Formats: sequence, structure tokens, C-alpha cells
Amino acid sequence: MLRQKYGMPLAHKPFFEPQPQNVLWRDLLEMSRTRTLHELALPLPWLFLSLALYASPLFWLGFPASFMFFLCALRLNHEAIHGNLGLTRAQDHALMHGLSAIMLGSNNADAFCHLQHHKHAGGPGDHEGKCSHMPWYKVLAYGPRFPIDLNIAVWQHGGPNWRHRMAVDWLCIVAVVAAAIVIGHPAVFSHIVAMTIAQCLTAFFAVWITHHGAHGLAGRSQRGILARVAYLMFYHREHHLFPNVPVARLPELANRLDSAVPNYAATRKPVIPWLDAAPHPIPA
Repeated sequence: MLRQKYGMPLAHKPFFEPQPQNVLWRDLLEMSRTRTLHELALPLPWLFLSLALYASPLFWLGFPASFMFFLCALRLNHEAIHGNLGLTRAQDHALMHGLSAIMLGSNNADAFCHLQHHKHAGGPGDHEGKCSHMPWYKVLAYGPRFPIDLNIAVWQHGGPNWRHRMAVDWLCIVAVVAAAIVIGHPAVFSHIVAMTIAQCLTAFFAVWITHHGAHGLAGRSQRGILARVAYLMFYHREHHLFPNVPVARLPELANRLDSAVPNYAATRKPVIPWLDAAPHPIPA
């Protein structure tokens, strides 16, 4: 079956909501070399900007830039998880190793748990999504433990290949932290602090905010200015229904779903309603 090697068949149907069958979407899977390079470069301007700000009198502005870097890196890692970058699977995992080192968390552990999240969404095997049913304040309190639980889940359920990949991630992380200590530059230490905080907030921003209260739906879906600011990562319902469609093409998919699926638009739940807008194509 097409793309089965990436851990999930194209026709996979999430737990909460069945995949619509009357929507054209396979033409959205194509990834040109230019698009691949664009996706790979997406986090870099924010990374360089954050380091430059940390080394300047505008020190505190580095943290918002780090937040945006983490968001873009999450998007890139997410695309590697689903094999949506036009790379080989070995290249996907190599990219996840590199991102793990910069983001200070095992992205291969995230990959295993994210694929399980799609397979068992809302069920007992969904290690990633279990926090989506918590109140927001409990999710924030749980945040520092979230990445630890994902790593434990991989160790217990992932098998030798996933354990090996997770171990390589952590070797890369240790190497980066050791290099930061040797370099001793305050900007590098500030990046480490920012990434540590971001890892602790991932449960809230990457899981809870896109799933809480979406009863009977695959997830929430945002349109408008917030969708642009979030680099299209809030088209989460569409992603769950068609996980092999690249994030950059999700606005097109959303418009097709609004037009072709009865009641789809009427049942949509945005992340933040007052920042929501009517559907229209949004550039990545």
C-alpha cells in the first residue's frame, strides 16, 4: 500500500472522525524539490534571529524568536514523521536526529508516539493525546513530564529500532549541550533555556490546544490570521483526516472539504474563534 513504509497507510481513518470519501486530495501529495528546500529552510531564519537577539541589547526579544523557531521546527519534524518532505525514510530520520539536537528533545520518540496518536486517537494506545482531555491548567502542570512520558512509551512499546533512534537523538542532544558548555557564549545558553521551556509547553500548544473539546471531530481547525502565524499547523482536523497531505497544502484541502462534505464547515471548531475567518487559500 502506498506510503505504508512511513508507518501509516494513506487510507487510514482516525478514531474520532471517518475520512471523507468524496474529496479529491491525491494531487496535493506532490512535493517539488523547491518545496522540499523551502520546508527544510523554514526554521532557520528564526533560529539565526533568536541567537542574534540573545547576543544583543534586545536580549528578551530572543525568546519570542525562539518560540517561532520551535514552531517551525515542529512543523518540519512533523512533515518528516509522515514522510511528506519528498525525502527517503533514512533522510527523514536523519533530519529528526538533527532537529532533536537543536530542539533538545527526542524527535524520534515524538515520531513513534505521533504515529500511535493517529492510529489510536483518543484510545489507550494514544500516548501523545492523553493530555487532550485534561483542563488547561493541568496540561500546563503536566507539561514538563510530557516529553519524559513519550520517551518511556517508546522504550516500553517501540521495539529495538525506535529505541535505537531515540538513543541516537539523545547522543546528539548531549553533544550539543557539551559543545554549548565549551563555547560558553550566553546566546547559546539562552537557546538551551528557551528550548527546555518550549519542550515543557509542547503538551499544551501542540496537543491540547488542537484537540480539547473537539468531541466527535478529528481535531480543531483554524482559518485566518492565526492560521498564518501558526504556519498552518492549526489545520489539525484536516491533517488527521488526510495525514499524508503536506501542511503547506492543507488550506486547499480544507476548502475542498468545506465544499464537498455536507456539514463539514458548519461543524468546524476553531482554536480561537474570534481570530477565525472564512476559508480561503493561505500561502505557506
